Amino acid sequence: MLIGLTGRNASGKTTVVEWFSERGFVAESCSDSIRTWLAGKGVKATRENLIEGGRELRRQGGGGILAEMLLERLNGRDAVIDSIRTPAEVDALRQREDFILIEVVADPRIRWSRAKLRSRPGDPSSEAEFIESEKKELEATDQAGQALIATAAMADFKIENDGNLDTLGSKLNQIISDIS
Repeated sequence: MLIGLTGRNASGKTTVVEWFSERGFVAESCSDSIRTWLAGKGVKATRENLIEGGRELRRQGGGGILAEMLLERLNGRDAVIDSIRTPAEVDALRQREDFILIEVVADPRIRWSRAKLRSRPGDPSSEAEFIESEKKELEATDQAGQALIATAAMADFKIENDGNLDTLGSKLNQIISDIS
């Protein structure tokens, strides 16, 4: 089974990846392909560099390139993929008949609070920056850009992640039950 995750910054996608990993799924991210590419160029993997690196890879290899690179590495294994940000990535992953896309959503104030707590390098340092950064990811101006709104519209399931871990786990168990 191949599970893909999409959603806005700090919605809880990483927590969902951890949940699936604990159940034997290989954890991957479309961003891993970008990180590898940036490292080869000696560029630090900040949020801004990841966004621009993804745009550059998509300009060079097409909108689905990050997902195509992952499919090659996965070779049919059960996996959960984080950071799916374009419809072309979804289309590429749908080459596998067992692919499902889950959108993880959470209230913007909760997401901002989570982003502050995790303090990842390159994360916005103010709520205004957080909101402005997110706006850049919502709609693509060309095929190389991120398009979270259009990607979310392709989701097979949507999980609201405003509660605790037990509630999230129950929702994920329901999805697994629904697709099994």
